[in-house]
Amino acid sequence: MVGARRGATIMTNPLQPLDSFSRTSLRAICAFLLLVVAFLPVAVSAQSKRASRFATLHTFTGPDGANPMAGVIIGKGGNLYGTTYSGGATGHWGAVFEVDSTGKETVLHSFRPGIWGYYPGAGLIRDESGNLYGTTDGDYSYAGTVFGLNSAGKQKVLHQFVWSDGDGPSGLIRDEAGNLYGTTSAYGPNGYGTVFEVSASGELATLYSFTGGADGGSPIAGVIRDAAGNLYGTTEYGGDGGGGTVFKLDPTGHFSVLYSFTGGTDGGGPVGLIRDQAGNLYATTVFGGDLSCDSGYGCGTVFKLDSAGKETVLHSFTGGADGGYTRSGGSLVRDKSGNLYGTTEFGGASGGGTVFKLYTSGKLATLYSFTGGADGQTPYGLSRDAAGNLYGTTENGGDVSCKASTHGCGTVFKLHP
Repeated sequence: MVGARRGATIMTNPLQPLDSFSRTSLRAICAFLLLVVAFLPVAVSAQSKRASRFATLHTFTGPDGANPMAGVIIGKGGNLYGTTYSGGATGHWGAVFEVDSTGKETVLHSFRPGIWGYYPGAGLIRDESGNLYGTTDGDYSYAGTVFGLNSAGKQKVLHQFVWSDGDGPSGLIRDEAGNLYGTTSAYGPNGYGTVFEVSASGELATLYSFTGGADGGSPIAGVIRDAAGNLYGTTEYGGDGGGGTVFKLDPTGHFSVLYSFTGGTDGGGPVGLIRDQAGNLYATTVFGGDLSCDSGYGCGTVFKLDSAGKETVLHSFTGGADGGYTRSGGSLVRDKSGNLYGTTEFGGASGGGTVFKLYTSGKLATLYSFTGGADGQTPYGLSRDAAGNLYGTTENGGDVSCKASTHGCGTVFKLHP
């Protein structure tokens, strides 16, 4: 209709001169069109750049692993290493995988049922020789394991847990002597989880056993260690406020609670500590924060705990565009400027979870929102390389036709923020 009207006007007055208002209007329209044409390549280019920042490096299909529930670590040459909770060549017991810089995935080990351990729910660590170390959850029959995997893919069980020394071991850290440290989320001498050490020869030492009272209970994340050998960690529940704790365990075995959460606006269910050079601790909480989210339970926070034990909530998630947590929270990474990066389990523009950046100013920016389609859904954990690229996994999404899971078998992704 516009084209027809324009044609009729030209034919009606083919030689009629334009008045001053028409000339002014025409110049304005032409200038606007030139501006649009000039800006269009820039806009398209910017959009392309934004799109190229995110890449799915690998999509799991089942036999190559399924449903990773932890992030990846970066090895020499930029290769990524991680675990999947299910899938693998032996069925649905989980796998250890490697993804190279081109996105090629190699299954390094497939777990099988029994004393060897299965269902690896935590991430990996790697030593200077390329050996990998991790944990398996087990189930009602087995309490989990600490395992090693050499560069040839041969697995060695360093310790098999029984209920009396803990159940459901978490992610590991390693000291200079090759000793491994972690937590169990349940059981142990007092029934509410433990902090443990496994020597290079496989000997287990229970460093602390939680009571579920003022000291907290159910540590669902691992520990971190400072230069003096002090261990820091979190418990999901317990403490004076009932919402979990941040604790410190020194090399002599002295245990202290650094902060007790209430589950209110200060957060609750803390997980995944990191520490800066000044001794400040940072992590996320699974619930609490903005209590208008999740029917009064809150969708979690990002918090800072200084060396004096003062807690500061850096961000409270709303469950909307900024995302939120319901199950296990998310680990953080920190850049040289002090900005924090992490993932949320749900929310974002499409509801599938997010990757976010939290500036030192307190501003939160959503770097990517997962759709639940080919890009994945429910991201876990991040690693960051020297160039600032972020790497992680999604538990679901990817190949939604994957038979190992009704919601897709998950992905490995890369994001340049």
